[in-house]
Amino acid sequence: MRKLLAIGTITALTLTLTTAVASAQQSDMKGGKDIVATAVAAGSFKTLAAALTAAGLVPTLQGAGPFTVFAPTDEAFAKLPKGTVEDLLKPENKAKLTRILTYHVVSGKVMAADVVKLKSAKAVSGDMITIKVVDKTVMIDGAKVTTADIAASNGVIHVIDSVILPKN
Repeated sequence: MRKLLAIGTITALTLTLTTAVASAQQSDMKGGKDIVATAVAAGSFKTLAAALTAAGLVPTLQGAGPFTVFAPTDEAFAKLPKGTVEDLLKPENKAKLTRILTYHVVSGKVMAADVVKLKSAKAVSGDMITIKVVDKTVMIDGAKVTTADIAASNGVIHVIDSVILPKN
């Protein structure tokens, strides 16, 4: 029964993700890739895209913005304890997933030159994110920014090497 439920969940996410990809491609044809289209095109954010889809946040991040997204890669999600991602993708955990994902988003377009001047930032989730510069490396709540300033039509993406989690 669990396997059938897992297969059903994965199938539903795949269909939704396919819709998100198609929508992202349409937005690209309209003149510039939004944050979702940019992430999907990069190819290393499949887990993030699936999570955004499960949380119902794709339309928001395709909106006008601007947004700054600290985007964990698939490898970053893989660092989480086994079963964590699958558990978060369950419909009954949508609120928890949404809070985690919105913890990775800041309102406004904050480029790397501005991020390094900050000690913290208020995430869309309402929580405060700690920002530090250690040996010229920007750390967001302990996650390392590996690539900065990926421009999107409605904001900017900074790639991080770990999933960051709200304190409570």
